[in-house]
Amino acid sequence: MAREIITFECTECKRRNYTSMKEKRNTPGRLEKNKYCKWDRKHTLHRERSK
Repeated sequence: MAREIITFECTECKRRNYTSMKEKRNTPGRLEKNKYCKWDRKHTLHRERSK
């Protein structure tokens, strides 16, 4: 199975806020998304966390 569950970590507060699924064959690199961080109370960059 090539799909994998990933977690996103806020780049400012370093908390893991979001999860998603990703196809490893199509996107081998780490994902980055702008998401809302409820601890910072603003939109921040969230990166895929390494295992």
